[in-house]
Amino acid sequence: MAKVVCVLYDDPIDGYPKSYARDGLPKIERYPGGQTLPTPKAIDFVPGALLGSVSGELGLRQYLESRGHTLVVTSDKDGPDSVLERELVDADVIISQPFWPAYLTAERIAKAKKLKLALTAGIGSDHVDLQAAIERGITVAEVTYCNSISVAEHVVMMILGLVRNYIPSYQWVIKGGWNIADCVARSYDVEGMHVGTVAAGRIGLAVLRRLKPFDMHLHYYDRHRLPETVEKELNLTWHPTVEDMVKVCDVVTINCPLHPETEHLFDEKMLAGMKRGAYIVNTARGKICDRDAIVRALESGHLAGYAGDVWFPQPAPQDHPWRTMPHHGMTPHISGTSLSAQARYAAGTREILECFFEGRPIRDEYLIVDGGQLAGTGAHSYSAGNATGGSEEAAKFRKRA
Repeated sequence: MAKVVCVLYDDPIDGYPKSYARDGLPKIERYPGGQTLPTPKAIDFVPGALLGSVSGELGLRQYLESRGHTLVVTSDKDGPDSVLERELVDADVIISQPFWPAYLTAERIAKAKKLKLALTAGIGSDHVDLQAAIERGITVAEVTYCNSISVAEHVVMMILGLVRNYIPSYQWVIKGGWNIADCVARSYDVEGMHVGTVAAGRIGLAVLRRLKPFDMHLHYYDRHRLPETVEKELNLTWHPTVEDMVKVCDVVTINCPLHPETEHLFDEKMLAGMKRGAYIVNTARGKICDRDAIVRALESGHLAGYAGDVWFPQPAPQDHPWRTMPHHGMTPHISGTSLSAQARYAAGTREILECFFEGRPIRDEYLIVDGGQLAGTGAHSYSAGNATGGSEEAAKFRKRA
């Protein structure tokens, strides 16, 4: 029998919900492009419940314990005295989330002698040292597409929030003011602006589709060029490099995976090549941007705004400069963990576990590393290597919270 360690974020500060704002979820049959939703043999949860926190347990306890497996669920994941550090030494499976990542560094993988599967409840497995997983023959899998549309919706919300200066305007209401001039002094229309996405995979393409009705000029960079029919349908302009794209864009949205080739892609030089007064929305990974270069660009006025819900490390320490930099629209990493998305990534986690324990193949689109090499989606989207360096800083969140 196996030991499964599941790292999830904390319950709400007022306790696990006893009721919800809505009574259920809309029924979605397929993802855009035809990929089917997760297909586990069964689920032991009610769709629309809070599954991604510790008490929600991804709805896995009944399934795992009824088959003799051991399930350990914790939110304590950082530092040498954490529950994760103690429990990983004899874990067969470690489940984590992008929103509250259990950083599986090479050092931790070396301690986890029995580890066979690192499973991401969501999308994005950069919190795993993929090179170490390749060398150890550990399978890395994630629930591809489960929350891609959730993130795309969040991107559109943040673009509009930044350009229309929504957050400062809302704050004047809270303060009791009616400061129209203060609100509109940084407010513009998105109509006619040039917007470009770094990567046009499931999320990036979904963002472009949602922005087309706003009559924006649409651009993209991707190392895999889209079909000509899609380019014509959306009137897209493809750019051969990120540098070529960002110099013409008023808004740049980052939707690529984090791996060694994209780490700190948006550095001082890249930012300098952008239009003065441009906006960046980053719901991909915080480490794709140089932390301090972003702060300086906002302070100088070269960037008009920066929004996103991804940081490095996660959770961000209390003194992380993105909490206090000017003209930002940051949130905790929430774009892909709506209650709607949770039903899908919990079901996908169950599907992957069923395949793993029953010796059946895991869907190719869910695989990142398998058989000692990048596989499936991993071979298409990632490069070998390690992007977890510096993640020990996450321990500062607990110390200062």
